[in-house]
Amino acid sequence: MNALPFTLSGEPLLALPSGALFQPSARLLCVSDLHLGKSDRIARRGGTLLPPYETRATLDRLATAIDQTTPRTVLCLGDSFDDLAAADSLDDTDRTTLLRLQSGRRWLWLEGNHDPGPVDLGGTHLAAFTAGPLTYRHIATPGPGPEVSGHYHPKLALPGTGSRPCFLFDDSRLILPAFGAYTGGLPATDPALRALLGPWPRAIVTGRRAILTAVPGYSDASASASPAGRYPRASTWPR
Repeated sequence: MNALPFTLSGEPLLALPSGALFQPSARLLCVSDLHLGKSDRIARRGGTLLPPYETRATLDRLATAIDQTTPRTVLCLGDSFDDLAAADSLDDTDRTTLLRLQSGRRWLWLEGNHDPGPVDLGGTHLAAFTAGPLTYRHIATPGPGPEVSGHYHPKLALPGTGSRPCFLFDDSRLILPAFGAYTGGLPATDPALRALLGPWPRAIVTGRRAILTAVPGYSDASASASPAGRYPRASTWPR
């Protein structure tokens, strides 16, 4: 599946090219910022109409990630719905697909700024969740990690490519890309992201395969500039 193993504060992780994160020790699959029902919300508010199949496309990608990793737990890291009304507007096909994906595994909905309350779709609703040494929450917080969050939809362009969603991390904080279709993004060099990360951040750019790279504009503009061993990789991950 062209995924990339890496570590955060010594915890082995796997970055999938789709933008999903797998934590092997907890058999936990994490996806952030699905924004299901975005086209519905924009239509309700009289905005520019988006293609109406974004929810189905996002759920299909999520189903693929689940098939690839066979998780015990699926954690949706906030902004799973574009607003609370979007959860109620799911059509029968999408609702059935979501219920099928939930079957036989633990399903966690973390609260986001778009969906700050519970939805009637099964699963458990939490503000934050801890698995091993990692704390998962929607928006990064000041203070020590290790922490996994979303919210900012980081993106980065590699030479010769367009801007792509990316994982963005330093030695104690990881920010996930948006998993949903038709979600915008914030450049990885934006001041809001620079303020959250240390001087040697890395990005894992998504696409057909996950690619590890330095982030231009921080203290190290090349991959060779970081201290030796700062981001050790996990060589294997359990199936």
